[in-house]
Amino acid sequence: MREIALFVEDFAHKEFLAALLQRLAAEYGVDIQLHWRNARRGHGMVVNELKQFLRDLQRGWDALPDLVVVATDANCKGLSERLRQLSEITSKINLPTVCAVPEPHIERWLLVDSAAFKSVFGRGCNAPDQKCERARYKKILIEAIRASGVAPSLGGIEFSEDIVMAMDLDRAAAADGSLRKLIEELRRIFQAWQPAQAR
Repeated sequence: MREIALFVEDFAHKEFLAALLQRLAAEYGVDIQLHWRNARRGHGMVVNELKQFLRDLQRGWDALPDLVVVATDANCKGLSERLRQLSEITSKINLPTVCAVPEPHIERWLLVDSAAFKSVFGRGCNAPDQKCERARYKKILIEAIRASGVAPSLGGIEFSEDIVMAMDLDRAAAADGSLRKLIEELRRIFQAWQPAQAR
């Protein structure tokens, strides 16, 4: 059983990552357990909780996971800057870490594979551009779901698992550099964890 500690800024990141990690675990034949350390109150809380967790690990007060996943939107900072900020924290401990940083927002990742969107809702969506504008992708996601005749109750995030399970991960990765980075890193880790008989 591989233990994964996750620090995410909100429910949207939690739903997307839970689905992606469970999908990869099934594909590679790896048993995982997800430990949600933070799933609310934005980027600042992710950073604070992550720092505290790493301090606790260094003091031997917490169990060492097999992987730490940190998820926060790039927002207007950009992917490189957000990754630099996070690596300043995670580089202080020798522990496998993956940073999931949607550029600019997590809702965009749910829209990059129109065929997956169509398989869930019966109607595809337009591939979104990449503009740094607060709430832009939340609005686009809601409008795309409503156009299919479905009324989202949680802004569309409640369909994350369905969309992720329907995704062609290679196609989605080709459509978004920040998602490609995450998928490539996770695939390397799951491949290394894969039982020898499943290779």
